[in-house]
Amino acid sequence: MLINRRIALAALILIIGVLASASSAPRITTLRVPDGGLQPQLILRDGILHLIYLTGAPEKAGIVYRQSKDYGQTFSTPLQVNTKESAMAIGNIRGPQLAIGRNGRAHIAWNGVNAQNRMPMFYSRLNDSGTAFEPERNLINTAWGLDGGGALAADAKGNVFAFWHAPIPGTKGEENRRVWLAKSTDDGATFEPERIAFANPVGACGCCGMKAWADPDGTVYAMFRSAQEIVNRDIWLLTSKDHGLTFQGSNTSHWNIGACVMSSESLTQTPNGVLAAWETEKQAYFGLIEKGASKVSTPIAAPGQPGNRKHPVAVGNKQGDILFTWTDGMAWKKPGTISWQLYSAKGKAISPVTTNDGVPAWSLIAAFPKPDGSFVVVY
Repeated sequence: MLINRRIALAALILIIGVLASASSAPRITTLRVPDGGLQPQLILRDGILHLIYLTGAPEKAGIVYRQSKDYGQTFSTPLQVNTKESAMAIGNIRGPQLAIGRNGRAHIAWNGVNAQNRMPMFYSRLNDSGTAFEPERNLINTAWGLDGGGALAADAKGNVFAFWHAPIPGTKGEENRRVWLAKSTDDGATFEPERIAFANPVGACGCCGMKAWADPDGTVYAMFRSAQEIVNRDIWLLTSKDHGLTFQGSNTSHWNIGACVMSSESLTQTPNGVLAAWETEKQAYFGLIEKGASKVSTPIAAPGQPGNRKHPVAVGNKQGDILFTWTDGMAWKKPGTISWQLYSAKGKAISPVTTNDGVPAWSLIAAFPKPDGSFVVVY
């Protein structure tokens, strides 16, 4: 009887502690993508929220760019990015990627709609006056075979980094895929021919996405899923400390499965480093890449039993709190729900899990912190 009372008391103390933490935790609100758009991608930079999303038919979509200076309460007039409705929402991971470079210029890259069995990697940037986007350009010269999503990053020195994975020319198969990089040193005006960024023969999961980021110190990161020996579909982190000249690879999360899982990753900046989020074995994880590091810290999994958790995003505020959010139940042509939980800077949960319906089919989620420490989940 005494043991049972002690167990009950311990459980009550735990519940009180969680509730107390939740009551002081940052506020979280949700925001639907304007125009009923899909696959939001956003970056908050110098008080301006840059947002892109897809509109129109999923198989032949348009890309829209907008800004908000009041953290999502109002948005600027939409700017059409692509001139040919050349983007694709089907598969969730082939849509546009956003980077903000020198002087706040927006750069956007995306998988083009398949043309004569060759899927282009399109790129466009905001013009010098900030009034329109330049006509899209294909960045692929020789490394054809784009399937899963590419990735894009930009730094404050005018460098723009466009990544994608494709087979080595003359070969086939996921085991022969490599991560390719086309780099610009003049704010996207011109790009060097693509080259292999990471030569290790780990392959690449054909229909899985990528993510890239350049931190304020100029370090460049890229995440992708491998396909070594077909079944080793691990998450790899690539890190470059010489502005994309060379990359170091780190195996972040192992998954033994002989199928393409159409997964996505997330990389976002915080005062303590870059937060990474990914999916492994139908579970969502996040971890911190500390400043100067080339590896992700000990991963933290979403609470509860793994289900069909996909498309995770982790963002942090200036106070050190971390919002970890992911989707549940999404599949091919299937909508899902959003779930999220708050964590302290040390990775301790400080709120219960919250779930919200409404992620449309073919879409994703995004999130950002506001100056007061609160968070906004965009879907």
